[in-house]
Amino acid sequence: MSNVIYIGYEFKVSPLQPAVEILIAELGYAGFESFVENETGVTAYIQKDEWHDAILDEVQILNSDEFQISFTFSEIEQTNWNAEWEKNFNPIIVDDVCAVRAPFHEKFNTEYDIVIEPKMSFGTGHHETTHMMIQHILKNDFRDKSVLDMGCGTGVLAILAEKCGATKLDAIDIDNWCYLNSLENVERNNCKNITVYEGDASLLIGKNYDIIIANINRNILLADIEKYVTCLNTGGKLFLSGFYYDDITIIEAECNKFMLKLEEKLERNNWVSLKFIN
Repeated sequence: MSNVIYIGYEFKVSPLQPAVEILIAELGYAGFESFVENETGVTAYIQKDEWHDAILDEVQILNSDEFQISFTFSEIEQTNWNAEWEKNFNPIIVDDVCAVRAPFHEKFNTEYDIVIEPKMSFGTGHHETTHMMIQHILKNDFRDKSVLDMGCGTGVLAILAEKCGATKLDAIDIDNWCYLNSLENVERNNCKNITVYEGDASLLIGKNYDIIIANINRNILLADIEKYVTCLNTGGKLFLSGFYYDDITIIEAECNKFMLKLEEKLERNNWVSLKFIN
């Protein structure tokens, strides 16, 4: 990794929130690997080999009239990413029940305590979508259930699902960094029932689950909902997030095509998370 060259983007954002959270999420989908928030916005990093001239074309918030966002970028040498994360990673507590923290944070007096190594993988609970998915897990019965965490990122959702009683879990992510980080975090949290895979929805052939969790971007969800339905057991639950409030109609329409019924909606800073049942 020492020879990897990165492109660093310095984003100036006003007002900061929720713009910074949205910007980080959209940059993550575009391929950026690491983010460091600061007093004026955020610095984002992407490997030079992954960079191209149109890298920001799909970052919708840059065209928003609600926020003022400017940026500069330059080529930089590899830095100590873990040290940067440690300086900027703060623990969170969801609904006073579940704490998500790094190994260097003190343990909280909560029912569920999850330790996540704050590397470049997406999904620590800080972003709205992961936060809402954690809320869904806490509110629903996972005891003795088989669970799929699709687009698992750090593995935090699968880890919580096991702590909530799930007995057979698969965690899948197409990104190698997320795959490796999930393996580490599963071991770090002493989980025994989670199998981590590197890949996409093609891995789901022949599998069945009581509950499916998918926190991915809208386009991937729309492409893969049919695959989720084929492996969802009768009476199963499908939790979806990774999209905006304005996307609810198209997501719900796709789910309705496969007889899934919308049962609950969570909203947080214009991001949403939906619960469907079959």
